[in-house]
Order: sequence, then structure tokens, then C-alpha cells
Amino acid sequence: MFDTMLHDAQVVITPGSGFGAAGEGWFRISAFNSRANVEEVCRRIATLLA
Repeated sequence: MFDTMLHDAQVVITPGSGFGAAGEGWFRISAFNSRANVEEVCRRIATLLA
């Protein structure tokens, strides 16, 4: 998943497991970023799913 996001969407993600057991199976897009940047990431991810 990390390689796909990095190479195809130019987005860096963090494994959710790094944030505790409840994060297992998830990934984090941003904890410290602007709303505009997170919305752009969502648009990029959507293009991967289309």
C-alpha cells in the first residue's frame, strides 16, 4: 500500500499500527497538516480507486 500511494498518488502514509493496537489495519494520511492538503490527498486517492 505504501509503494502504491507514494508512486501513484505522490502521497506518504503512515501505518496505523504505529499509533497503537486500535490502528492495526488502517493508515494515517495526516495528523499535522492543513485541511486543504488533506482534501488534495483525498482527491489523489480517489483517482487510484476510479
